[in-house]
Amino acid sequence: MTEHPHTPLPRLADTLRRLPPSCGPVRLVAVDGHAGSGKSTFARRLAEALGDAPVLRLDDIASHDQLFGWTDRLRRQVLDPLSRGETAHYATYDWHERRFGPADGPLPPAPVVIVEGVGAGRRALRPQLAAVLWMDVPHEEAWQRGRNRDGAVQRDFWDGWEPAELQHFTGDPSRPFAHLLVRQCPEGYEVLPGPHVTLTEA
Repeated sequence: MTEHPHTPLPRLADTLRRLPPSCGPVRLVAVDGHAGSGKSTFARRLAEALGDAPVLRLDDIASHDQLFGWTDRLRRQVLDPLSRGETAHYATYDWHERRFGPADGPLPPAPVVIVEGVGAGRRALRPQLAAVLWMDVPHEEAWQRGRNRDGAVQRDFWDGWEPAELQHFTGDPSRPFAHLLVRQCPEGYEVLPGPHVTLTEA
């Protein structure tokens, strides 16, 4: 078996730190990919490599009623404050209670802020993103991982999610605009150039 090379996350973190700010003083980095592709784990490890960079989970912004219709809320509660160099405060959605809680961020305007979730690299956000990272896992494999992780109790949710995600990425694909492709290896990650233009460091 051929061993895949892995990319040390501190090296990737250094590259991201050197990018020009994209949202006020913040370098906003999207970690996108299909549900079940490993975005949350990768984002957490990348945040650690960045010295505990703030991470916004789009699961906290989306809701049952708006699986993908959260752009305006994200802009109002998060992007606008960050663009002014202010700490953002956003209401977190409770997927069990099916309601939003009070504004409970906070999300500070750190040098690098990670936005993690399906659709993080969408068209409406790209002007304010310093980089789009795509978890390069085919949707069939990612969805099966997600179903196995969530178990039978979430089967109905996944039955509705899969066509909704497919519809979203058909109309607003992120992968063609990714600067980097991230592939999980037996140990660590391999980070490859994406279909989009090369990252330009400051």
